[in-house]
Amino acid sequence: MNYIKNIGEKSLKAFENLKNVEHSKIKRALKEYASLVKKNKFKILRENSKDIKKAKRKKLIDRLILNSAKINQIVSSIKTIEKFKNPVGQVLSKWKRSNKLKIEKVSIPIGVISVIYESRPNVTADVASLCLKSGNSVILRGGSEAYYTNRFLANLFRRALKRNKIDKNCVQFIEKKDRKIVDFILSKMSNYIDLIVPRGGKNLVKKVQKLSKVNVIGHLEGLCHIYLDKNSNLEMAKKIIINAKMRRTSICGALETLLINDRILSSHGTKIIHALIRMGCEVRVDDKINKLFNFKLKKAIEKDWQTEYLDSIISIKSVKGVDEAVSHILKYGTMHTDSIITNNNKTAKSFLKGVNSSIAMHNVSTQFADGGEFGFGGEIGISTNKMPPRGPVGINQLTSYKYIVKGNGSIRS
Repeated sequence: MNYIKNIGEKSLKAFENLKNVEHSKIKRALKEYASLVKKNKFKILRENSKDIKKAKRKKLIDRLILNSAKINQIVSSIKTIEKFKNPVGQVLSKWKRSNKLKIEKVSIPIGVISVIYESRPNVTADVASLCLKSGNSVILRGGSEAYYTNRFLANLFRRALKRNKIDKNCVQFIEKKDRKIVDFILSKMSNYIDLIVPRGGKNLVKKVQKLSKVNVIGHLEGLCHIYLDKNSNLEMAKKIIINAKMRRTSICGALETLLINDRILSSHGTKIIHALIRMGCEVRVDDKINKLFNFKLKKAIEKDWQTEYLDSIISIKSVKGVDEAVSHILKYGTMHTDSIITNNNKTAKSFLKGVNSSIAMHNVSTQFADGGEFGFGGEIGISTNKMPPRGPVGINQLTSYKYIVKGNGSIRS
């Protein structure tokens, strides 16, 4: 695997070179990249059409397909990231000790980041931009289903770097499709790579977490819940739940399990379920709910509470209150995104404190679980690790820190 080692060596060297690059140059390179993406819109769509022709699964095409509006969104994300303050070299905190030592906690880049991802081409632009902005170099391993689009977007970025006299190997795209390459990256590249981020399906993330000898941030599944409380507005609840489930079913922030307070099954629950069915969503419900529908709906089984459908399917369960809802989420959730719909602030506080989600919400659609929506410009991924970073990972989460200690001939007695 000399090919991958060579990429690793170039990436490490590029990272060291990047330490000496003025941030104004990085900003210019990002502006240039946004401009190149915009100017090459039709070429990008042409490359994207090659990928779409080869795609076999409907779910993949939904994630893979680009159009003029989506390319404009990519450009907008790059421009947003470019405008952020330099996250590197920031004094995060400082203090003086009685022994006259002056201590500063200062942000630094992580180093070489490798991102292994599947079919969303916007990931290429987002990740490359976020990594450069935070002073890191990146090795991109995109899925074969978006090969042509990803390669083109990565090469545009390298062109922008070269034009601004920044080492183009700050961004590298692995062009070989051999699946053994991923295993090699995970197990043999710890001398070159500081962090691995998997962005893809459950099997990919499982594999990365199992094999990687390098630090990993990411999430295994996005099994997102909404708890509908007895003190809730029906119209608001319907609007949020329909959006959370049906806006885009294939994203990790899509609602998968709805928990409804059993006191409002007739007043709220049946109306929301009918609305979901009208939208073309398959509902799987417990016996208590099914009784209200003369047992004509599909019965939810244990496996349903554990399933991230990424499709127009939802499991629905009745619960006695917020405590039972939180217990269900703690048992079946994946620490991704969970939301409560309620007008009772005390109940909301109990829910937000009780769940262990990296993103906990109140009266908000789970589809907002996204770095762009958080104001990060984009995200390198969503982390459900208990250790930081958690939630959407943007430029500030792509830095580490060091302590700088100053004295005047200080010695310890």
